[in-house]
Amino acid sequence: MNETRKFALETALRERPLVAILRGITPQEIDAVFDALVTAGFKLIEIPLNSPRAWDSIAAIAKRCPDDVVIGAGTVLDPAHAERLAGLDAPLLITPNTDPEVIRAGVEHGLAPMIGCMTPSEALAAARTGATALKLFPAARLGTGYFKDISAILPKGLPVLAVGGIDQSNMSEWHAHGVAGFGFGSNLYKPGRKAEEVGEIAAELVAEWRRLTEVAHQAEQLEREADA
Repeated sequence: MNETRKFALETALRERPLVAILRGITPQEIDAVFDALVTAGFKLIEIPLNSPRAWDSIAAIAKRCPDDVVIGAGTVLDPAHAERLAGLDAPLLITPNTDPEVIRAGVEHGLAPMIGCMTPSEALAAARTGATALKLFPAARLGTGYFKDISAILPKGLPVLAVGGIDQSNMSEWHAHGVAGFGFGSNLYKPGRKAEEVGEIAAELVAEWRRLTEVAHQAEQLEREADA
């Protein structure tokens, strides 16, 4: 990963850790949907490899990806895919599971492994192997109480994104429990959804994230003033 992408990734994880998951998208759709997401303010975009001609879609947007946006592949199950992603300047390597070989391949090629996990054993194994972030999946079925329990044993500073069943209606609950960010799937994009509609949904999600972070900032300020 070059320094430009590294800075963009660090900034996105710190300021707007929202991942658009475009499962099922085609090369014919990718340009318009990508543009709509970028215009709405998304900085992290994933194309799952079980989408039609996924590598063609990744290559198409990699050629014109803005400097402050980071793209990559999801549903990465084969360590060999890490080298291909690195060659495309598509640093996100996102998995549904915890496979140390895939993580090590991602680290070796300078990618950002965002690793799917559910159990404490999986989460800690991913952290030890070099995950840039963890993807708690399926988040909505597990619930915020489960996240609170598992987060107590995770390394401090390692972002955990909630993925699976997350939409605008439950972002607030997860944010209040300390989750670092979110991945949005079929509620944001599903095959056949027009780019304009994707952009509208994306803008609403970004607006909700901004609202949540502002509320949290105001609460921190009030707490500091009360302690002064």
